[in-house]
Amino acid sequence: MLPPISALRFHSSNSLATVCCFRSSFGPKIRSGPFFSFRNRRFSAVFSMDGSSSAASASVDSISVALKNQSLNNKKHAQDGIDNGKDIDNYSQGSVKKKLEELMCDQSFVNELPGDPRTDNIPREVRRSFYSRVSPSAEVDNPQLVAWSDSVAMLLDLDPAEFERPDFPLIFSGASPLFGAVPYAQCYGGHQFGMWAGQLGDGRAITLGEVVNSKSQRWELQLKGAGRTPYSRFADGLAVLRSSIREFLCSEAMHSLGIPTTRALSLVATGKSVSRDMFYDGNPKDEPGAIVCRVAQSFLRFGSYQIHASRGKEALSLVRVLADYTIKYHFPHLENISRSDTLSFNTGEGDDSVVDLTSNKYAAWAVEVAERTASLVAKWQGVGFTHGVLNTDNMSVLGLTIDYGPFGFLDAFDPKFTPNTTDLPGRRYCFANQPDIGLWNIAQFATTLSAAELINEKEANFAMERYGTKFMDDYQAIMTKKLGLPKYNKQLINELLKNMAVDKVDYTNFFRLLSNIKAEPTAKEDELLIPLKAVLLDIGKERKDAWTNWVKLYIQQLSASGVTDDERKASMNSVNPKYILRNYLCQSAIDAAEAGDFGEVRRLLKVMSRPYDDQPGMEKYARLPPAWAYRPGVCMLSCSS
Repeated sequence: MLPPISALRFHSSNSLATVCCFRSSFGPKIRSGPFFSFRNRRFSAVFSMDGSSSAASASVDSISVALKNQSLNNKKHAQDGIDNGKDIDNYSQGSVKKKLEELMCDQSFVNELPGDPRTDNIPREVRRSFYSRVSPSAEVDNPQLVAWSDSVAMLLDLDPAEFERPDFPLIFSGASPLFGAVPYAQCYGGHQFGMWAGQLGDGRAITLGEVVNSKSQRWELQLKGAGRTPYSRFADGLAVLRSSIREFLCSEAMHSLGIPTTRALSLVATGKSVSRDMFYDGNPKDEPGAIVCRVAQSFLRFGSYQIHASRGKEALSLVRVLADYTIKYHFPHLENISRSDTLSFNTGEGDDSVVDLTSNKYAAWAVEVAERTASLVAKWQGVGFTHGVLNTDNMSVLGLTIDYGPFGFLDAFDPKFTPNTTDLPGRRYCFANQPDIGLWNIAQFATTLSAAELINEKEANFAMERYGTKFMDDYQAIMTKKLGLPKYNKQLINELLKNMAVDKVDYTNFFRLLSNIKAEPTAKEDELLIPLKAVLLDIGKERKDAWTNWVKLYIQQLSASGVTDDERKASMNSVNPKYILRNYLCQSAIDAAEAGDFGEVRRLLKVMSRPYDDQPGMEKYARLPPAWAYRPGVCMLSCSS
């Protein structure tokens, strides 16, 4: 296990604050917001409950923004100018359109970092290496292109006409080589369900290489399900069409929702069968095989650093090597930071309590990773997304949603919802726990950097504090916008979520319909709930009264804002999606695809590319789940695929 970092408590002179002490295991809950809490951990952190910052904190985004502004070479690093959570498609508008052979490949990861000297794919422990070179080996039989993303092609400067090439399915199933590719599988470890699992690695994902586009943006291409690697352990390294459709669609749907995520270029059906025991009940069956081409600026995870820190003093230097590589290519604004008082923070009393982020790029990096992670989790909570497997090997250092397994969006609002059958006993990764888990995972990441002597205790604890402050600020801002309020109202939002949980109200449809409420304080009481009647189903008089009282308070807030009903509706609809990738929609597309009809996958991709638009004629994709959607394998899944 990784060596611990002793707790360091911060003090706040501001308003109500919650203190989170980090330990290696779960402790008693401390409430820190509606339906989630930050549990006890090894580190200490203070963050404000009312949106204000503690003495040692800065306002929303100020640290990350200040770090970039202080860079001496900021203009030289165009690839760092992209926010993966925004509509980055516009960056490639008007760029040249290249053939696959013309893509500019640059293999920085394998060229600059030490790799496995062995070239076989026999499962084994790989030491003092960041990757193992391995070629795709999945068998194919007349592979077919199931779906593709034109917007991802544009990121790569790839002409969308290339999808029509007869050899495209062969190249992106790994059966034929991509020009310039140097394929490899990454070595990493991780905590799984809170326990250190040792070496994990890319057991079925093989990176083809890195493409640098005309904007100098670096994009890594990775085939998931392409065959065995040294990290496959006892698995076959393959993937089935079922899970591959889910990953492909959700990658693109999350991007369209404005949530940082890995992307997906293509989905190819291999034409071969793969045996899977979907329910772990001893009844495996053959399913169609498939391969997704995932795209991200990097697939580095917290576990990419953890694995080396876990292997003793002789491997600790590798943490620094990988950190230097990561900062060079993905956080270049941290390389040369000019001195600034705005980046120096007093975390207590005395000169030794000052954290100066300009004097240690690794501390600045840790803070930025913490803030990106906090912002990501806040966005998940805002749209009701539950990842399902938040192990540290599934946490991106770029703050991206990564590794779509048994994910799920909330239907009926249930804070304890988990889409992962493996998670059922303790619900560690349920919806309400995600902010806790994000913080716990950041603690493990900070522990790793501390063990490698890249950051000290004060800096580690400051990163923890920034996670708490950033999460609460972002979450409160998101919920304020979702309700169309002029400012955050803790009591009103808490009461709303309690009501939603009691009556199991559909999370997405409720917020979409909420924009139809008019700011009319004199409205008749028996008409107040009419705009919400489609989601307030089967409620008795007591619950109807509770909702009526809430709507009255809500209208009071709206009427005081001075914003017109039409303006508020437009604003609310821009942050409350009409369409989300519900599990039953995925399953309908899967059933059709397994029968040879890929049309529903493509239609669903198109609908999910505009989640905030009304899209007349597509209303069926916004319907509540049918009864069959609650059967095993649809509403909940295992990690197996």
